[in-house]
Order: sequence, then structure tokens, then C-alpha cells
Amino acid sequence: MSAHLHNALYLVLLVAGAAGFAAHLYAQWRFAAILRTRYPDKWRIIAQSEQGPVSRMRVWARLQRVLRTNVTELFEDAELLRWHRTWRFAPWVAWVCWIGALLFKAAATVH
Repeated sequence: MSAHLHNALYLVLLVAGAAGFAAHLYAQWRFAAILRTRYPDKWRIIAQSEQGPVSRMRVWARLQRVLRTNVTELFEDAELLRWHRTWRFAPWVAWVCWIGALLFKAAATVH
């Protein structure tokens, strides 16, 4: 494999990995936005406690707990389910790309 093709593939894998992690974060943001607008009563369960509003960190932690379950299937909302699946699988794609880039770099230093 030529050096130019090797470098191009390495860069493509790095960018694809970064895009996967960015998609993961964006999917979480879109999921929360859809919950806030379409299901405000469900969002209140995440964003408030019995004592009132909670900190942003607690909201994030509660949202993570929701995202780690299959509760989104109960909404029967295709867009919400799509963003949930993106949130779930994008990091796997990103890690595969980054590990592939590391393997390409390691192979280049051996030769």
C-alpha cells in the first residue's frame, strides 16, 4: 500500500472516529430536546425532584440512566428511537475507527 493511501486512510479513520463521538453527543442533545418539547411531563421526571429543580449535573446523570434503558421503545416515537440508537451505537463505531487508525499507524512504523 502506498504511503499516500495509507496516510489518507489513517486520516479518514481518525475523522470518522471523531464524527462518531460527536454524533453520540449530538444524539443525546436531540433526545433531550425531543423529550422537552413532545413529552414535557416525562422530562419533568428527569429535570425535577420532589424538592424542585435539580442541578444540570443531576439532570445529565438522570438522562444517562434513561438512555441506558429501553424505555424509549415505550414512547413509540420513531425519531426519539432513532436518536436513542444513534446515542447507543455511535461510540462503538467511533472506537472501531480509532483502533483501526492506531493499527494502521502501528503497521506503518513496523514497515
